[in-house]
Amino acid sequence: MASTRNEFYALVLLCSMVATCAANFNQDFDLTWGDHRAKIFNGGQLLSLSLDKISGSGFQSKKEYLFGRIDMQLKLVAGNSAGTVTAYYLSSQGPTHDEIDFEFLGNVSGDPYILHTNVFTQGQGNREQQFYLWFDPTRNFHTYSIIWKPQHIIFLVDNIPIRVFKNAETMGVPFPKNQPMRIYSSLWNADDWATRGGLVKTDWSKAPFTAYYRNFKASEFSVSSNSFSDGAWQSNELDAYGRRRLRWVQRYFMIYNYCNDLKRFPQGLPAECRR
Repeated sequence: MASTRNEFYALVLLCSMVATCAANFNQDFDLTWGDHRAKIFNGGQLLSLSLDKISGSGFQSKKEYLFGRIDMQLKLVAGNSAGTVTAYYLSSQGPTHDEIDFEFLGNVSGDPYILHTNVFTQGQGNREQQFYLWFDPTRNFHTYSIIWKPQHIIFLVDNIPIRVFKNAETMGVPFPKNQPMRIYSSLWNADDWATRGGLVKTDWSKAPFTAYYRNFKASEFSVSSNSFSDGAWQSNELDAYGRRRLRWVQRYFMIYNYCNDLKRFPQGLPAECRR
């Protein structure tokens, strides 16, 4: 018994030192809407969101974060998911909110999901990049991560970087760094735009649509204490391997980049696109 107790206190001490531990959904999240369509089970180790013709569902973290790494494993809606959106993101509140987005746009059976990413600063977004995934995200759980530091935001899929949004305040581009954000997720109907610009509608005969979540982990990073020992946190940039993986994803799987959309920005591309 004493040995078990000592191991428990050692784990608590380790968690407090690095500010990271695997989470329990019961302890760390609130089911915020959708009634019975949002569920936590397996002793808090698994969460599901469902969507039917009446309502979708969602949850949010009890805690706010200011810089850190957020990891979540998701298994997306299987089969014909056209018209549905599974959103997983960080956000503050108010008209000048900051936000860091993963959105998974459903599709008809056999067609790939579209992973939609965006960054909002002071209430302004319009920084979309979209990707196909190199696997079927409905067959197994995969890890979707956000690293948020004062220097940059990195989006990762199974620890492979897919996008880097760098701090360009020296060029007059606002960067999210002052507003703590909660973690949110929701499953909802967006068939007015989600699939082929709204051409393909939700097939409600396939409802309920369900997505699953597990293995949430949050690693907070304190700029003031600078106490996190992981070398990746101390580095401001991706290493050579990370840069190669980023180029691989963006070359073969990126399907939209706002920085290449000259028609959308006839007066000139946003400043961060010209770095």
